[in-house]
Amino acid sequence: MIASLIWLILCGGAGTRAGPVSEAPAKPGREAVWRAIFARPAEADRPPAPEEQAKIALGYDLFRDGRLSASGHDSCVSCHDPARAFTDGRPKAIGPRGVVLERNAPALYDLAWAKTFFWDGRAPGLAEQARVPILAPDELAGDFATITRRLSADAAMRARFAEAFPSTQDISETDILEALAAYERSLVSPKSRFDRWVEGDDLALTEEELAGFSVFVGKGGCVSCHGGWRFTDDAFHDIGMPGPDMGRGGLKPDGKGLPEFKTPSLREVSRTAPYMHDGSLATLRDVVEHYAGGFVARPSLAPTLVRDLKLTDAEKSALIAFLNALSGEPDAFSGHETTRPTP
Repeated sequence: MIASLIWLILCGGAGTRAGPVSEAPAKPGREAVWRAIFARPAEADRPPAPEEQAKIALGYDLFRDGRLSASGHDSCVSCHDPARAFTDGRPKAIGPRGVVLERNAPALYDLAWAKTFFWDGRAPGLAEQARVPILAPDELAGDFATITRRLSADAAMRARFAEAFPSTQDISETDILEALAAYERSLVSPKSRFDRWVEGDDLALTEEELAGFSVFVGKGGCVSCHGGWRFTDDAFHDIGMPGPDMGRGGLKPDGKGLPEFKTPSLREVSRTAPYMHDGSLATLRDVVEHYAGGFVARPSLAPTLVRDLKLTDAEKSALIAFLNALSGEPDAFSGHETTRPTP
């Protein structure tokens, strides 16, 4: 629904994104439409159900528990730092044994609304996603027989699991993964100044940020893939990144699909550098330059990608200013992910 509405606004019901579209500025007459498209749903800021609290609190601790790794010291938080919006600040994640992994560690906000996980979308759910790095030899290299034995030897941990999963007799792989998934589902991005603007505060954004929003929803075409309150369409696109990684295309039986990667959310984007699946773009300026003619031109490029985008220096700076406004304000963020949930 949102994608269709965005397409109609941008193209007037016709045309192709292979070329530039007319400017769609954030001005009276369209502001109400854009505010509706980017409106944050009430459930995003609603506290979790009481029956989920014990699972979330348990998942919070398991996310930081070294007993999930072969070494006994590494954990999920080793690559997903809360202070960096659950990324690690590296181009590509580095496993506990010093092995450079294939891709950039993605942020973990707002995943309760996501449809698939990993840059290539190979996991259909958060529990399935959590299992992969726990078992991967170059990541936590754990095994669930050892993990459950370690956790079961801890009387306090046994009590935690009994509280979170009262119908389960023993600590199991399924319960461990479900607790981690419950915690990750609870990670909702804090409100930003852009949210205040969406809610009707006309002074929440500066003139430069509003100009950047006009580029974002207008000639830049960014909104085609980064629409909605989470700023992602949850889809997979070829955006002209170089390199041999085929992303979702590599999951095809013959490995010859399109080089497509999942659209990342832009929430907290000021804290998640470097960017793209390979971490090859160090700054938001680099990202803007990529879309303004820096991509690899090839037939498989996403139809939503503006092929001949030209931006002035002022437009580039304005777009970057707008993107920075998508991160939570310091008072909203304070303690947002660092305070342990109360069961």
